[in-house]
Amino acid sequence: MIIAVDGPAASGKGTLSKGLARHYGLPHLDTGLLYRAVGWTVREHLEAADFEARAIAAAQNLDAAHLDDVELLISARTGVFASKVAVIGPVREAMRAYQVGFARQPGGAVLDGRDIGTVICPDADVKLFIQADSKARMERRARQLEARGENVDRYALYHQIEERDARDMANPHGGFYQASDAHLLDTTLMGIETALRAAVAIIDEAMARKGKH
Repeated sequence: MIIAVDGPAASGKGTLSKGLARHYGLPHLDTGLLYRAVGWTVREHLEAADFEARAIAAAQNLDAAHLDDVELLISARTGVFASKVAVIGPVREAMRAYQVGFARQPGGAVLDGRDIGTVICPDADVKLFIQADSKARMERRARQLEARGENVDRYALYHQIEERDARDMANPHGGFYQASDAHLLDTTLMGIETALRAAVAIIDEAMARKGKH
């Protein structure tokens, strides 16, 4: 069973996806970490003439070891780097190959990101699109960062989230939108346990309908 979970930053999709992976006994991939790892690798060359070439090389040579330092990769600063490499076509192609391979492993998987249901796994068994308003997402991300001891400028963080959304939606190589067959789940007023129960109910119902055909 392949479960595709898409949505904007801090919508809750990552925590939700981990919960779904545990619930269904499936491996999980936070695909956003892939772009963050590439972005972090080339962070000192953002203004270099060969920036794109460096980013492409980093993407093509990425392996699971680059994803180990999750605390570093999920920082707000690294998220900015990620959005800059995500608009490069060949980077996306390398990341797509990595993600498709992960999804097609025996038994399936849970993948979360921004274009899983539209680009990476358009034939996923179940697709979820998670959303929440920008203010709620900002507050969630701020609390995550503060829990790690970081000082947070909420005004700046809010605008980073808004700008990230705009870049991702305008990305000519991307697919950041709700797929026509994706189930919408708004988590603005939901805690994680409530959201997880809602997601499980959606998935179980969708799989039951598939089993009847």
